[in-house]
Amino acid sequence: MGNSLYKQLVAQAKVLYAAEDILAAARLKELYECSELLRRTRTRAEDIVLEARMMLADAERHGDPERIVALSAQVDQARAAYDKVLDAYVTLCCRIHEEQKALLDDGLSGVA
Repeated sequence: MGNSLYKQLVAQAKVLYAAEDILAAARLKELYECSELLRRTRTRAEDIVLEARMMLADAERHGDPERIVALSAQVDQARAAYDKVLDAYVTLCCRIHEEQKALLDDGLSGVA
């Protein structure tokens, strides 16, 4: 009877570990998808900053003080938005690394 109970507990533990692995893999997949979206957003934000800088340089070449002031503000706004996206991207990449490390650590400890 005790042996049967032990076998049931082991079987339940295996199911629980399998479910945890599935959830962790799904969470990691979701983080990767978010990372990809943020990577594309970061690239686009970088392009916007470069475009704004080129427009500002053009205004400076033509000596248009009103455009220079307006475009300087737009460059600052674009740069601030880019910084936020970059911070989010880096934070998410760190989170992915932590999740991967936790999965590896759990997997290795599960082997022992």
